[in-house]
Amino acid sequence: MVKRKTAMKIRKAHRYLGIFIGIQFLMWTISGMYFSWTDIDEIHGDHFKKLPPETSNFENLAGISTLISEMKIHSISLKEVSGMPYYFVNNEKLVHAQDGKVIDEISEEDAKNIAQRYVKDDFKIISVEKINKVGDHHEYRSGSFPAYVINYAQPKNLKAYVGATDASFKTVRYRDWRWFDFLWMTHTMDYEGRDDFNNLVLRIFSLMGLITVLSGFLLWYISSPSIRKFQKKFK
Repeated sequence: MVKRKTAMKIRKAHRYLGIFIGIQFLMWTISGMYFSWTDIDEIHGDHFKKLPPETSNFENLAGISTLISEMKIHSISLKEVSGMPYYFVNNEKLVHAQDGKVIDEISEEDAKNIAQRYVKDDFKIISVEKINKVGDHHEYRSGSFPAYVINYAQPKNLKAYVGATDASFKTVRYRDWRWFDFLWMTHTMDYEGRDDFNNLVLRIFSLMGLITVLSGFLLWYISSPSIRKFQKKFK
């Protein structure tokens, strides 16, 4: 049998471990329930988007080699900017697909036009701003820069993001996504960038959680009358 003093130490360790990691266990449970009860497409803001987005057909496009013959090309895609066709070349240049004009960045008006092809017409644009960098916890932290933020008159604070150099619609963000993102941070315990599932804090708390559970089993074992009766039979 385990000595009473040893049993008290195990019980005390179990109690303090439970208090210390109890809040995190609660956040894991709350966030897990939230994730399992929400529609991920809705969290992504699909109900704000035109699916599929509006597209245009172009003709009389010039060959890219005739427009920028001096440049070696490893990637190319066709973009629509304010109703005009542009080649996005080597992930760095926008080249007009008919006259060869090169632009480094799209304008604010271009960004609004791109957003309107993707976001439903029910929502009115109230402002546009340009961003060149964001912090680790920003809702656009994984996007390219510079970018335009299009703000809409919508109760859930809807925003759309458009890349300034690649003329691409990036994403939409709104209140429910921000709650999801916060709970995701508490679930992964990545309080720096939110997306690292292999961070040290999560590993430590996972190990402490395992120790807490095992100590609970050990307490049951050393304090169970049934176990004591069973042990007496074989003495």
